[in-house]
Amino acid sequence: MGTIATNRRENILYYHSGTTLGKQTMAYMEASDNKVLDVDISKTKVTGTQWVEIADGLHLHVSDLVEKEHPNFVKNYGSAPVDLNDEDWIKVLENHPEVVTYPIVIRGGTFLQIKNPSDFSKFLGSEVDGKYETGN
Repeated sequence: MGTIATNRRENILYYHSGTTLGKQTMAYMEASDNKVLDVDISKTKVTGTQWVEIADGLHLHVSDLVEKEHPNFVKNYGSAPVDLNDEDWIKVLENHPEVVTYPIVIRGGTFLQIKNPSDFSKFLGSEVDGKYETGN
């Protein structure tokens, strides 16, 4: 059992409120019929365990959650390919949440990165026999 409590009737959004995509995705979330739990990573510290659980739920490595071309990442770690271990990538996310690539929505056991706001509306309309198809 993970540390992130999930529910089919609740949408959990991990997002940065300082980004346009984060704000737009939150607006879509608020318009849905499901209960919304928003986690603004600019204000709420996400634990390393939660970042690992999110990456696992997305079938990604923790490093894939980091926008390596983000100015703050380049400023702190350089622009060349950066060789960090998993623990270091977690620390990047914990200390610089602004470098998270995309907002992440969780509903039930389904995790989805929101690359544009319409992804969320597709996600809402994707319930099939109690399971959610994300198209990934």
